[in-house]
Amino acid sequence: MRRVAKLSAACVATAALALTATACGSTSSDNESSKSSSGDGKGVKIGLAFDVGGRGDRSFNDSAARGADKAKKEFGGEIKELTAKTSDTEADREQRLSDMAEAGYSPIIGVGYAYAASMTKVAAKYPKTSFGIVDSVVDAKNVDSITFTEEQGSYLAGVAAALKTKKDHVGFIGGVDVPLIKKFEAGYVQGVKDTNPKIKVDTQYLSHGSDTSGFASPDKGKEAAQGMLDNGADVVYSAAGSSGNGAIEAVNGVKGAWAIGVDSDQYSIPGLAKYKNSILTSMVKNVDLGVYDFVKSVHDGKPLTGTNTYSLSKDGVSLSTSGGFIDDIQAKLDAAKKKIVDGSVKVKTTP
Repeated sequence: MRRVAKLSAACVATAALALTATACGSTSSDNESSKSSSGDGKGVKIGLAFDVGGRGDRSFNDSAARGADKAKKEFGGEIKELTAKTSDTEADREQRLSDMAEAGYSPIIGVGYAYAASMTKVAAKYPKTSFGIVDSVVDAKNVDSITFTEEQGSYLAGVAAALKTKKDHVGFIGGVDVPLIKKFEAGYVQGVKDTNPKIKVDTQYLSHGSDTSGFASPDKGKEAAQGMLDNGADVVYSAAGSSGNGAIEAVNGVKGAWAIGVDSDQYSIPGLAKYKNSILTSMVKNVDLGVYDFVKSVHDGKPLTGTNTYSLSKDGVSLSTSGGFIDDIQAKLDAAKKKIVDGSVKVKTTP
């Protein structure tokens, strides 16, 4: 799970773009949440710089929060949280990370690729502080780059979609048109086509470039999913942060249609409970595991650094089984997973 793997320069560049979405910062007055435990002086002071949507997005950010919460419960200490805004500038992100470092927080975790450029600068200014970044690579001696093989988990989501569609027509909704989300699309489409090349796949992105609103616009997600359903699709997979919640809502309104969740096991999220019988599965990205491992390493005095990739073979990504809706195709999904793990199937990272 900690195998070293370098991401492409393109991914790093988009990390900077998307982290714009992920890490669009806010002032400490309006989006800061500080949680303290009595601790014994040996706890950790965790700084969390969330992507847009923050804690409560029922997806990506919530997964990171679970990892930090587990570490705090285990080791004591406190958590300081700041949530990005879509209007954030690079200076906002730098200031957010710098403020945490000045206040003595370590580790400091940028939840999303948008923090790549700002973390590169701030980590150099605070060499004794441990930094972590999710979904990007920052080449610095005091940074843990936490990455995932999203394309592999999405491939399995594609296999599931292909086996469950009754109309041979499925859809993919991406939050922002950047390389990271393209990995989700690429794996999903390949999984669908490898299972049944006759299936039609509709693809739509909610925003582009530096506009990161596509990660935090449930109304846009709902509209996009409704359009796909109206066009004949009956399975829709969204990799769009909290925008995916809108897509799930739209699918829930159509009999026989399925939604595929992302990042967290969305079937089990209380805020989505009324839609859970429409959630076929979720492509779970265990950001919580990466965050917890990093915080633990800092607590233990041996901070992780370099690029640590959480792959399908190490359960860094997986398909949730909540609800039992994929039980009847589990054998085929297991077979597909085995082919990826043993290398007989190479999953693309670009569409």
